[in-house]
Amino acid sequence: MSKSIISRFKKANGFLFLSGVTGEGNDTGEQARDIFRKIKITLEENHSSLSNVISATVYLTDINDRPKYFNPVWVETFPTNPPTRTCVEIGLASPATVEVTVISV
Repeated sequence: MSKSIISRFKKANGFLFLSGVTGEGNDTGEQARDIFRKIKITLEENHSSLSNVISATVYLTDINDRPKYFNPVWVETFPTNPPTRTCVEIGLASPATVEVTVISV
């Protein structure tokens, strides 16, 4: 049995740090919805929720996808009191167009 070199999450001092999550889908919006579904599951398994997310870092292969595809999903996911967010454009392994990491309490 081999050991993973990457942790899906780490707990420290009341915080939950999630590793970058990618999703399935044909475009950034679909992938983002899948990402937040996965994040929600991980948070709930660790006695937290999306409402406890305090910060997110969003990695996009095309920063122009932010207003068209990503922002609508962000507003659906965090309709009130959204966490802080940083978006950066980077190269991701295809077919991923977006990756998200979060910190929760």
